[in-house]
Amino acid sequence: MKKLSQWIVVGALCAGASVAGAQTTPPLLNVLQLSSTGTVEVTQDLLVMTLAATREGSDAASVQSQLQKVLDQALTTAKRQAQPGQLDVRTGSFGIYPRNNKDGKVTGWQGRAELILQGRDFDRITRTVAQIDGMPVSQTGFGLSREAREKVEGQAQSEAIGRFQSKAKELAQAFGFAQYTVREVSVNSNDMAFAPRMSMMAKGMSADAAAAPIPVEAGKAQVVVNVSGSVQMVK
Repeated sequence: MKKLSQWIVVGALCAGASVAGAQTTPPLLNVLQLSSTGTVEVTQDLLVMTLAATREGSDAASVQSQLQKVLDQALTTAKRQAQPGQLDVRTGSFGIYPRNNKDGKVTGWQGRAELILQGRDFDRITRTVAQIDGMPVSQTGFGLSREAREKVEGQAQSEAIGRFQSKAKELAQAFGFAQYTVREVSVNSNDMAFAPRMSMMAKGMSADAAAAPIPVEAGKAQVVVNVSGSVQMVK
């Protein structure tokens, strides 16, 4: 019992020392939290054009077969002009759906297939689209290629870091401190497009109109780098 009592006393003393140590840990003082942003505006250099075909019929297999045929023909035409980075070709969504009447009974089937052309060569893409039969343009959009973003990302990052340092120095002095040291910092980036440019091609368009290359014009995007963290203000 005596040995057990000794262990209990020692354990109590250790626990008391731990609590006392935790209570005496000094709080963080003179730490400033701040953030900054660097922004570079750049012209969007990536064109994405989505072509779509729709079919309807009383038999699902027939609708699917029709869509596969028009998609295969479109792929063959597009792949002849494909060039990595300049014109990349891929298929989009492909689906067959039942058409129901008000009683929920299936009265027919409808389907949709998509082909997507994407790249930096706007002229090559629009000329290729004009050569594809049976799949009019459903949607057009613009983006920023990885190469274009990386080209200006360093500039935006330098701008963000410079603003972070200037702000830290200015605020430290405003609080009566001579200088500061960085405690922790995080850097992240993203690109923000301006208002998206989308277009829908009307149904029933004439063959001559559908064969003409569609005029396109890219907008602007912003490459944004955010720097945030904390600094220790020093007397």
